Amino acid sequence: MSEVREIRLSADLCTAAEARFTGRFNNIEELLTFLLRELTRDEIVKLDESERQIIEERLKDLGYL
Repeated sequence: MSEVREIRLSADLCTAAEARFTGRFNNIEELLTFLLRELTRDEIVKLDESERQIIEERLKDLGYL
């Protein structure tokens, strides 16, 4: 396992996340690990760029750009 870091989050935010995702994740650490892994995947960056290009093309076609 790699080095572990501690982070500080508001108790309200943690409580809300735990209430919403109970059953999917055992604890807030699992939820945050999942979210950060998903957000840092290269495919997401490529998808976002692709989506941005599609939106720009649509806006150009509509005369907004």
